Parts: sequence; C-alpha cells; structure tokens
Amino acid sequence: MKGLFVTRIRQWYIFFATGVFLTISILSGVLQPVFSNTQLSGKPQPIFHGNITEPKVAFACNVFWGEEFLPEMLKTFDDNNIKITFFIGGSWGKRFPNVVTELSTRGHELGNHTYSHPHPNTLSKDKNKEQILRAEELISQLTQMKTILYAPPYGEYNDTVLSAAAELGYTTIMWSIDTIDWQRPPTEVIINRVMKKIDNGAIILIHPTENTAKSLPELIRQIKSKGYTISTVSDIINRQ
Repeated sequence: MKGLFVTRIRQWYIFFATGVFLTISILSGVLQPVFSNTQLSGKPQPIFHGNITEPKVAFACNVFWGEEFLPEMLKTFDDNNIKITFFIGGSWGKRFPNVVTELSTRGHELGNHTYSHPHPNTLSKDKNKEQILRAEELISQLTQMKTILYAPPYGEYNDTVLSAAAELGYTTIMWSIDTIDWQRPPTEVIINRVMKKIDNGAIILIHPTENTAKSLPELIRQIKSKGYTISTVSDIINRQ
C-alpha cells in the first residue's frame, strides 16, 4: 500500500511539473512558434516563425514600392553571400519586370504578395484566389518559377484568406520581428528592433526603404556576430 501511494505521488508530481513547465513556456513565448505553426482543427494556420532548433533567420521583404532602393540592398546581400525572400506585388512587378527577373536571377526566393495589394479580409475566397493567381501568373511568366509562399497585405488573414491560399498550394507567411521600416525610422531603430528579438527561426519583415538599405550592412554584421545564418523563408520553415 505504501509503495502504491509513493508511485501515485511521483506520477502526480510529474504531471504537475509538466503542467508548470508548459504554462511558463507558453507565457514566456518559448513555445509560441510551435503552437503558432500548428494547424488547429484541421484549418490552415499562418507561420510566424521558422525552425527553433537551428540558428537560422530569414529576411522577408515585401515589395510594392521602393524599387529605387533595391540595387543598394541587393549589393549588400551579394557582398555577404546572402539570399533572402522577396514577396512580390503583381501590379508592381508588371511595372518593373526587369527587377523581378533580376531578383530571381541573383538567386533570391520569390513569394506572392497579391496583385493589387487589397485588404484580404474584405474579399471573398474567390477574390482572394484571384489576387494570388494573378500575381503567380505574372511572376511565373517573368521567372519560370511558381511561388509557394504567400504574404497577405497588411498582415491580414482570417479563415477565408488562409483557406484560399492553402487550396492553391500556398503557405501563408507572417513574421516574428517587424522592423516597421515603412514608417522610415532611423537606421539604429531598425537595427535595435531586430537585435532585441533575434532568435532561432526568426522571420524579419522588411521593405525597400532608404534607411532599410543603409541599415543592412551593420544589421547583417550584428546578426552574424550572434552566430546566426541568414537564409530564405522556405529554408528556415523547412519547405524547399
């Protein structure tokens, strides 16, 4: 009887300790990437974070403007032998087809950022699909590559948006670090916003702005000094 009592106490302690660990981990954000990337109730979910077991991070650059700053950014990426993921707006790509082709030729990954940058949550499933497919077709015509990652404008998503993307074979990508560079903050602010949150599997949202381009050399240096490799979104979410 005493042995049975001790066994039950040990089992209770294990369950209690496990519960405490999970609670603390969720509240502190340690397990947030795991739960964020899990499909709940069979519904597609957006991905906010990459693999947390490897020291890799990715830049996700949404492009609907700012083409004048891309040459400087591309040079920095080339100088550091880095490939990132550019999410292309279709109507922008139609205006600058040579730039889209150059991004692909340089070895960067291209994702889909809709055709006309609408608010996805206001659209029906069919209209969401139309936006994705129009951008996909244009990018494919220019690069002979099919996009498989989708970044919805404004970071908007709901079940309709996610289902539309998933039914077309897309993974919806969000971010774990937002530089908010579209507000044109100083370079040191951009760098600080990234470095104070950098961790394994971080997806860093950027845009082609003047200060983003200027901040990249120092930002990349600091990221590498922490032991991280900078790669594409597909690489860090293990979708190749």
